[in-house]
Amino acid sequence: MCGPARALILILTVYIAGALAPQTAMAANPPEARVWYSADGYPELALPDGRKEVVRSMLNITKPMHYGNFVWNEDHIPQGPVWVRIDLGLQILSVFRGGHEIGSSVIVYGSDGKPTPTGTLAILEKDKDHYSHSYDAPMPYMLRLTNDGVAIHGSNVRKGWATHGCIGVPLDFARLLFAAANKGDTVAVLGTGTKKHKAHAH
Repeated sequence: MCGPARALILILTVYIAGALAPQTAMAANPPEARVWYSADGYPELALPDGRKEVVRSMLNITKPMHYGNFVWNEDHIPQGPVWVRIDLGLQILSVFRGGHEIGSSVIVYGSDGKPTPTGTLAILEKDKDHYSHSYDAPMPYMLRLTNDGVAIHGSNVRKGWATHGCIGVPLDFARLLFAAANKGDTVAVLGTGTKKHKAHAH
């Protein structure tokens, strides 16, 4: 499992949603931080429960994302509702605020024996200094998603590693996500159906 080239992520993200017409994308010239979409044709991302979220801009990440890598940029992005999109197949978590992607990270997730649940979930609890007694391990900046303990939390994101169902993100990214997210925020977890399309990290 590995992180994909970001250009491929951008294409697949909106292609999977089936909502982006090529003429609506407004290409950002480096070193601009994001790709902006035309207000008369915002793409939409479908959630597992059938709802759709409008995308106003995406982070302009053009280099491959490796294990432990993340990007966070909320400069000039207004306050607004936050939601999280996790694509297990691409092994990428994206954070959106007010329709703008403000963070993206390579993740680790559950193994076959302890798979990560998919679907449209919500943040049930926040705990900055959470400690799992079940696994005798710290889970910093924990955002609980299920009653049986599946959560997003800071982790050592390395090639070949997996979790017991949780979504592990780099510690510094977890800190930023913890500050941005609130109880009740939506977390959409997509399955591994897109796995065959991803590019490999180094």
